[in-house]
Amino acid sequence: MELRTLRYFVTVAEEAHFGRAAARLHMSQPPLSRAIKKLEAGVGAPLLLRSPAGVSLTPVGKVLLEEARGLLDHADRVRERVATAAGGARLDVGILGDSADPGASRLAEAFRTRHPGVELRVRDTDLTDPTCGLRSGRVDVALTRGPFDETGLSVRELRRDPVGVVLRADDPLAGAESLTRADLAERPWFRFPPGTDRLWQNYWSGGAEEGPVVRVVRECLHAVLWSGTVGLMPLAGEHDGRPAPPSGQAAPAAGGRRPFGHDLPPDLTVVPLTGMPPSRVLVAWNKGSTDPLVLSFVALATAAYRAPAAAAPPGGTG
Repeated sequence: MELRTLRYFVTVAEEAHFGRAAARLHMSQPPLSRAIKKLEAGVGAPLLLRSPAGVSLTPVGKVLLEEARGLLDHADRVRERVATAAGGARLDVGILGDSADPGASRLAEAFRTRHPGVELRVRDTDLTDPTCGLRSGRVDVALTRGPFDETGLSVRELRRDPVGVVLRADDPLAGAESLTRADLAERPWFRFPPGTDRLWQNYWSGGAEEGPVVRVVRECLHAVLWSGTVGLMPLAGEHDGRPAPPSGQAAPAAGGRRPFGHDLPPDLTVVPLTGMPPSRVLVAWNKGSTDPLVLSFVALATAAYRAPAAAAPPGGTG
């Protein structure tokens, strides 16, 4: 059995669907189906029960899934030990914007436990590069948000967060339970520097051509406070694992939502924005990378962000 084929099988088993597995593996479905059929022929028994709704594991498939995961984990450890012996293993991670996400806290703990001998270098990046330096080669893997041009990159969604509008507390719209983009049609927005990814610009600043230019989250907040602009901010959902603010501290946003990863100044508030696609928290890496540390980071990130909120420690990025 080839390790690559076993990875295909594990992915299909985890997604319970050939189409989703093929998308996750960044390949078309026919060669994936052929690889699984070849694996079944080699095993001598069906591994998956196929139906229009997806697939499920046969008893033989359940046994192979457990063994395959063990083999793949062992293969990754072998690669890591060899890399360490060859001169020390290191992983450069880019993180965008927020720095208080419980998913990232769980991921950091899981990575330290799984790879105690690996040097981990974390690079904070500003809002002008949602790939966090992947394209320039500054980092190996990134925790970021979409949308952006994913050409040449592999991307996996970790979570979706609702979005809110940041306003001055004395703004006539500040007391609304929710707002729509139409409510903000005549308002100025902050914008990003020329050359910023167009998909990113359109989502977070409404494609604004005029308004204060910002590079970091704090500049966005200053633009609202000092210039009366409006901007967007991800909101903490009901199941994000963040503790409620202690009594007497900053009030939550209108509608009971809290801005994700940032404490707003008392002169600002955030109102949920309806009709807006949620903000996607992503892990991204260079397409085709076979670096075992990168692949391990992606797998650990997937598990960490899917962990129950009750298990989340206080604090944490989004």
